[in-house]
Amino acid sequence: MEFNHVSVLLDECIENLKIKPDGVYVDCTMGGAGHSREIAKRITGDGKLICFDQDINAINVARERLAEFGDKVILVHSNFENIKDELAKIDIFEIDGVLADLGVSSHQLDEPIRGFSYMNDAPLDMRMDDRNSISAWNIVNEYSEEDLHRIIRDYGEENWSKRISKFIVDYRKEKNIDTTYELVDIIKKAIPQKARQNGPHPAKRTFQAIRIEVNNELGVINTLIEDAVSLLRNGGRICIITFHSLEDRIVKNQFKYLYQDCICSPDLPFCVCNKKREIEIITKKPILPSDYEVEINPRSRSAKLRVAEKL
Repeated sequence: MEFNHVSVLLDECIENLKIKPDGVYVDCTMGGAGHSREIAKRITGDGKLICFDQDINAINVARERLAEFGDKVILVHSNFENIKDELAKIDIFEIDGVLADLGVSSHQLDEPIRGFSYMNDAPLDMRMDDRNSISAWNIVNEYSEEDLHRIIRDYGEENWSKRISKFIVDYRKEKNIDTTYELVDIIKKAIPQKARQNGPHPAKRTFQAIRIEVNNELGVINTLIEDAVSLLRNGGRICIITFHSLEDRIVKNQFKYLYQDCICSPDLPFCVCNKKREIEIITKKPILPSDYEVEINPRSRSAKLRVAEKL
């Protein structure tokens, strides 16, 4: 299947990265290489672009799509939580900008065999990196009812999380849940018909929750921001695109923390934490896609871009 992915907020990302021709930049979530191509076009001389992706399909496709840029582009098959270690391996200890487009890619959603989508029947998988040992199958068939309830409630923000988790556990007493459609049927039975008449697909929130758990999508965001900011040169930019409130809240709060000069209690007569402000927040409110972008790429509808600059 062709690796299709429409880059979201592309112009806005390029504008806010403030790319220097001889700078060093990192695309933490290369995907279909749309953002990467536009960054690479603007790099000359000794400039470098390091592209991370944990999906081997993305890496293989990028070798062709970015081949014209030669050794200006370096591909890294790894999760962006390893940004510091992976850059150290290639003797890079300072960068001028970093971009992360969080969440699942269009290609991963559209490739049925990956099991990300509730719209196609496929084995329960949802791994962005097929080297990981835990898949959606393990979570659905092996997690306790309490843990299923927790992740569906917290990561999916699903009102019917308790009922869905009970239906899953009751079903698997008879047999394993092996496919996406089996899981969709269970979710539909768990949610009363009246509640299914309005709103998104009844399985959307549960599938999101399981995918987040499989790939530890929320757990790695703070690590990325902390490490990326520590690598940035003064004046370097970090741009992060999120697609749901859970991601955006983490990014917003981490930026706010890094912006603070002191986190001591107001009761103390002087600062003992020695914390110094590390960034300037460029986007007081997130940048949203234009109406035109949403029209031509409906999946961009929920995207939010937040930008900060290293002090």
